[in-house]
Amino acid sequence: MKLENILPKEIIEKLKEQARSGGPYIQELSDKMKETVELVGKVASKKLQESKDGKKFLLITLTDRTGSIRAVDWYNAEENDARLTEGDVVLAKGRVVFFEGHLQLNIEKEKDALTILAEDQYDYERFVEITKKNIELLYQKLIEFINDVRDREIRTLLESLFVRDKEFVSSFVQVPAGVSVHHAYVGGLLEHTVDVVTLCRKVNDVYDFLNRDVLIAGAILHDIGKVKEYRITKKGLEVTTEGELKGHIALGLEILRQKASGVNISRSKLLQLEHIILSHHGEYEFGSPVLPKTVEAYVVHSLENMDSKLSRFRIINEKQKNGDKAWSDFDKHLGRRIWLGRWKDED
Repeated sequence: MKLENILPKEIIEKLKEQARSGGPYIQELSDKMKETVELVGKVASKKLQESKDGKKFLLITLTDRTGSIRAVDWYNAEENDARLTEGDVVLAKGRVVFFEGHLQLNIEKEKDALTILAEDQYDYERFVEITKKNIELLYQKLIEFINDVRDREIRTLLESLFVRDKEFVSSFVQVPAGVSVHHAYVGGLLEHTVDVVTLCRKVNDVYDFLNRDVLIAGAILHDIGKVKEYRITKKGLEVTTEGELKGHIALGLEILRQKASGVNISRSKLLQLEHIILSHHGEYEFGSPVLPKTVEAYVVHSLENMDSKLSRFRIINEKQKNGDKAWSDFDKHLGRRIWLGRWKDED
């Protein structure tokens, strides 16, 4: 199956062309200290506040695919609070400063210093990053993994989703594996899945007591609910209403059971695959409705967790590794700062 036959034209074009800039990204603002810039950003949050002397000001968090920045409007706070909505994409004109340990954008006093943009006024890639890997090759690799499954019942189940269901495949190769934590870009779920399966295959070579086909199939299926949990818009990566209300674990179980009802697969094999989906978060406090209770489920959980964490390390290194900075900012997802690969002589 060629992806050109199932992917939207817009996605194919973006995979092949160089991203256009259209102004600085948030990550680049550290090089523009004390300069006045025009920044295209999405309003992630806003809050009207009052200073000690009674002056109203508006705090806005602006985001793009490279990060976020706090913007402060001291001049038209109430008017802009009334007309801005979370999710709006704006052109913000302001001065880049350093305040309380972080970059900040102080909005200019002109009325049009904050302008709401229509979808045709900004570039798609300002808010949607695309995997650096080749999506076509990733999909081909996934199909190779499926073809290598020896159990006919399990292989038929996988083919019903990843070969014959074009609507599912179209979503699976596009959606992210998350909206902020890891693999948060077009093709992220496909990349994460292929990497987890690759790791599982290597572990299977070491531990000969694993059920190879259940392990590989479970790794392929563990995050399938994300095709309904996330969506891609011109404003970026978003969680769907269904995703908010159910979550990808419940959605993944629904998808698996619906597909299994149309193929011939034994109840015991299906139950093992269901358990991998249900337990892949590993612990109750991380949203897992059940702990991994089969060795295959434990391996999938361990390796998919490692892959997501390593992706987070890579993202932080890419976004914060500049100048002489030796350590990253504290990352709430990893629960730590991470070393950025520069040793400093210390007294």
